[in-house]
Amino acid sequence: MSESTERSQFTRLLDRAMRILAMRDHSEMEFRRKLNLSAERAALYAKNKSQEPEQISPEQIDRVVAWCYENRYLDDAHFAERFVASRSRKGYGPQRIRMELGQKGIDKALTDEVLSSCEIDWTRQAFEVAERKFGLPLPSDWKEKSKVQRYLMTKGFFSEDIRAIFSKFDE
Repeated sequence: MSESTERSQFTRLLDRAMRILAMRDHSEMEFRRKLNLSAERAALYAKNKSQEPEQISPEQIDRVVAWCYENRYLDDAHFAERFVASRSRKGYGPQRIRMELGQKGIDKALTDEVLSSCEIDWTRQAFEVAERKFGLPLPSDWKEKSKVQRYLMTKGFFSEDIRAIFSKFDE
């Protein structure tokens, strides 16, 4: 493959990368998956147009990923911080956020670091989520209380935080 062809392939791949990253932050794993999918779609489109589909090598994708890291378009730590902030605003707890970050390919150590450094009071967050869903005062009978607890567990809050909302915020 000639140098100009390789350069134009890199440029096209970089253009796809910028379109992907322009939408929102991505983890590296997510970004690689979308970049591969984009390259496959482009090859399929070229094949349907009776053109020779270009083959994207893993080395080319590695080069694009490295370029994105160098130019700070891609950063797993930044992505994790923004993801934690976003998901906590939507009412999700630390367990659920930890699971979702794992699915997005974020390292467990980085996840733990980001969750411990964020300044979110998870007990207060659990109380606000329960208040939004069930209103005040929170139920005191066992059957209704267990509904609140189950709901908060599915949202990803720890059982200590859930128990604490019934003792701390009794009004």
